Amino acid sequence: MSFETISLMLNWLQLGALLTIMFRLAHTFNLIANTQRELRRAIHHLGERRAAEPGLDDASAGSTSALAARSPQLRVGAEIS
Repeated sequence: MSFETISLMLNWLQLGALLTIMFRLAHTFNLIANTQRELRRAIHHLGERRAAEPGLDDASAGSTSALAARSPQLRVGAEIS
């Protein structure tokens, strides 16, 4: 075989390998997008379930206000250090 024939075959192999890599990347990105979508749905569903249960709203409001009360103290301590 001549050099031109071998070079042409190698170019086609490189193109095939590149296309394979691109299709695999596309599949990976689709998998990541689907996973993010499912996680958002699950978080949204948990938020709806938590809002529907009256006992959890009071407990979460108390912990949020406790964190809000402590956060200025933490910021001041962080600025001094």
